[in-house]
Amino acid sequence: MPDLRPIILVNGILLSFLGVAMLLPALADVAAGNADWQVFAATSGITIFAGVSLALTNWGYRGGVSVQQAFVLTTSIWILVTAFAALPFVFTREGVSYTDAFFEAMSGLTTTGSTVLTGLDSAPPGILLWRALLQWLGGIGIIVMAIAILPMLQVGGMQLFKLESSDSSEKILPRATQIVGSITIVYVSFSVVCAICYDLAGMPTFDAIAHAMTTIATGGFSTSDGSIGSFDNPFIDYTAVLFMVLGSLPFLLYWQALRGDAKPLLKDSQVRWFFSLAAAFVVILTIFQMLTGSNEGWQALRYAAFNSVSIMTGTGYATTDYGMWGPFAVSLFFCMMFVGGCAGSTSCGIKIFRFQIVYATITTQVKRMVHPSGVFLPKYNGRPIQDDVTSSVLSFFFLFFLCFALLAFALSAIGLDPLTALSAAGTAVANVGPGLGETIGPSGTFAPLPDAAKWLLCLGMLLGRLELFTVLVLFTPGFWRG
Repeated sequence: MPDLRPIILVNGILLSFLGVAMLLPALADVAAGNADWQVFAATSGITIFAGVSLALTNWGYRGGVSVQQAFVLTTSIWILVTAFAALPFVFTREGVSYTDAFFEAMSGLTTTGSTVLTGLDSAPPGILLWRALLQWLGGIGIIVMAIAILPMLQVGGMQLFKLESSDSSEKILPRATQIVGSITIVYVSFSVVCAICYDLAGMPTFDAIAHAMTTIATGGFSTSDGSIGSFDNPFIDYTAVLFMVLGSLPFLLYWQALRGDAKPLLKDSQVRWFFSLAAAFVVILTIFQMLTGSNEGWQALRYAAFNSVSIMTGTGYATTDYGMWGPFAVSLFFCMMFVGGCAGSTSCGIKIFRFQIVYATITTQVKRMVHPSGVFLPKYNGRPIQDDVTSSVLSFFFLFFLCFALLAFALSAIGLDPLTALSAAGTAVANVGPGLGETIGPSGTFAPLPDAAKWLLCLGMLLGRLELFTVLVLFTPGFWRG
């Protein structure tokens, strides 16, 4: 067994911060004259007490964190924080069961965006702000994890992004504290600018703040049952597209650009691939709508741009029920669920760099078959790809689709129809948000699903957000033997 002291210490600190965050929706309810402020105040006290207790009992720990401890720490944080983050959903006047509350909290913290709540248009500001805060906090947590933890754990090829590169130009920020501080500055700045842009585009101030949090986190929670489509405003739509894209690009490259070196952001192959794929999806869906008569001209471009970027980045906003566009569009959106954004962003899915590595590996193998005497090496960003990175990425692809298939099979066994089971499994493991079909599609919610399905989807969201291996390695006997 690993030494649990640093694990308990960090969990306690983060729970304390979560408890403090609960005071913000309490203040929002006080300002609105809503009695639910008492619920947020009480759950805040409980969470802070639990967090401080855990932290104080292990405060004297001065050692480091091993790889084994990092695996346990990463998974335990997401589960424990979700368990406490669910409490306000249970005890407010619009309270739901703990199963639904845990599902909503897990969806928020993993920035998935699937929801079991309805009547959001008339919901009090506290619960709406809490949902937005969960996704905003989850977004910054995901970036820090992707930069500081996953490369160390060598999960799914993330070792490509280790900061301790032998090339000094890659050492953007040498210390973890500097990384967290720098990312936080960029993240908060984008959130503020996004809120201002939403407000200028015509969105009410409270809605602008809430949507800014969930947009930059590529989360997708909205203050309306109709998502951003309820505003029916092209300026709001294009603002959302801009900041969903910004949230899906590597945040360390932003910081480097702000320090005067924008070349990596402009030349990074991951960024170029992301824009190329997004543009291709937008063009295909625009032409498809015009050919089928679903929408015409600029309206077709607007819907194609918003919804394709929303699904590809894993945000999950919707401005229309694209499930009504026909089988081709539904199939394309289903494929887009798995793409995701760049490593080191708030986005989810498989991630662009893994598709690049698989493509480079395949093309290199084809060249070797055509020219057996030639020497060919797969490259990423102009550098040779190490064999351990290639094997990690290929293993990730296999495990990703295995988990997707097993989850879809389990949901079908519970009684879900094939389309709902497949899309629910896909949207959970890829952390996208809405699924396909009448029940969980863009115009539906996950509320009608049985509790067993919701718990399975919570597991799927956790697996997808923590890059699969981080969670599954805990179930191997060899891990606990050290």
